[in-house]
Amino acid sequence: MKKTKKMIRNFILFIVLIILTFYIILKDANIVEIFYAFISTKKTYILIAITCMILYFCCEAINIGRTLKALGEKSNFLMNLKYALIGFFFSSITPAASGGQPMQIYYMHKDNISVANSTLALLINLSCMQITTISIALFSICFNYKYLNTGLIWLFIIGIMLNLSALILLLISIFSKRMTKWLINIALKILKFFRIKNIEEKREKFEKELEKYQGSADYIKKHKRVVVKNLLTTYVQFILYYSISYWVYCSLGLNSHNIFEIIMVQSILFATVSGIPSPGAVGVSEGGFIALYRKVFPSEMLNRSYDANKRNKFLFVCNN
Repeated sequence: MKKTKKMIRNFILFIVLIILTFYIILKDANIVEIFYAFISTKKTYILIAITCMILYFCCEAINIGRTLKALGEKSNFLMNLKYALIGFFFSSITPAASGGQPMQIYYMHKDNISVANSTLALLINLSCMQITTISIALFSICFNYKYLNTGLIWLFIIGIMLNLSALILLLISIFSKRMTKWLINIALKILKFFRIKNIEEKREKFEKELEKYQGSADYIKKHKRVVVKNLLTTYVQFILYYSISYWVYCSLGLNSHNIFEIIMVQSILFATVSGIPSPGAVGVSEGGFIALYRKVFPSEMLNRSYDANKRNKFLFVCNN
């Protein structure tokens, strides 16, 4: 019940942030013009964008399924797609995307998938995502630093550092036996402090799961091909995701920038905001989008509420 109430609170916060963000973005805009701009878009490009998003989900499902299969677990594509969608949903409504993986593990456990193997599969998948996010963003910034002002440069550095810290912790969690044992001991001490019953039973259960987890981690270390395949799939996945902005750009009848330029700008934006501890990075994502894309979209197409005199009213100061 406590978890359910917490999830409901996070969901309400998510909705409130969305409403607040759209209010700030649209309060000085002409809603009728926005509506006509939408209906005048080239729907073929919108369909391509939707297809890219669907393929993005499918790539996630392929990675989850590939790792689970390598670890000896049984799952089909629809089950893996379900896990992927659960992860995306709960990551979007919880701060710093903290709720996605626990809920995926919970639903995998309901489908009789070992907690040790599901945890390892998701950690590997998340590590591939972090490597992809960081590497594409660093490559992109070499060619697109002109899109960043002083404020955004600092935000980009903070975003990269947060993602890099997460990657280091993930790699330690996957491959360091000493660290995982230390974490279990810390967890047991906390349980003792709160006088939780059956500590020794819990210790035995934790150690059995840890032994199985470490055995699976050793298997992955010996079969690096699985990780390489997942990493390559993740690169395809994120390129598809980053390209969505380009197809929306084309749907508006614009053609001054090519797909590679838009993908690189989007990768910088994602790396900058993905570590922000708000549900779905709501507010910061929209502010960052306006700040980065003002050199991509014609100025008359961007919301006038973001001109030089009003930007400081936004939730996050992107354009100082």
